Amino acid sequence: MPIAGVDEVGRGALFGPVVAAVVCLPLSQCQQLQALGVRDSKQLSPPKRRELALMIPAIATDVRIGYATVREIDRLNILQASLLAMKRAIFKLDLTPELCFIDGKFPIPDLEISQQTIIGGDRQSSAIAAASIIAKVWRDELIARFAQKYSHYDLAANKGYGTKRHRQGIEEYGISPQHRTSFKLGSRG
Repeated sequence: MPIAGVDEVGRGALFGPVVAAVVCLPLSQCQQLQALGVRDSKQLSPPKRRELALMIPAIATDVRIGYATVREIDRLNILQASLLAMKRAIFKLDLTPELCFIDGKFPIPDLEISQQTIIGGDRQSSAIAAASIIAKVWRDELIARFAQKYSHYDLAANKGYGTKRHRQGIEEYGISPQHRTSFKLGSRG
């Protein structure tokens, strides 16, 4: 039976959904991920993340994405929305893993699969690190598409996070439908 690594990205962003990925594979394949250079997505350059995001599905048994919308984030709170995104990704799997390794300290509620939370899991588990890469690349590509529509916020550079230029855009143009109103967005947010 395979195991699964689960991670999310975009928790601290002001704009866009929170995105989770699950990478399911036999435990024995984790060494192959390490050999490719899979590690925490934050430690990799964007080109290296994109390269690995193409290679990981060839090693994994299954790779899935789940997300929670901006409205769900505002309604539930960011933690619950992150756990919902993770759960949605897991529910899309074609087979049930024996164990899910979850990045962070909070287990996914009402998940009928064994799970183990790992604080800093994207640095300790290659399966979680692979999920962090898949989620990061998917979300970055989504935000790049949003950047074309919402050009006032410098999304191509900040990926929805609260940089100075992003906050200046909010101050000058107000918020978009993809901004999280439950977050501190500035005087017009």
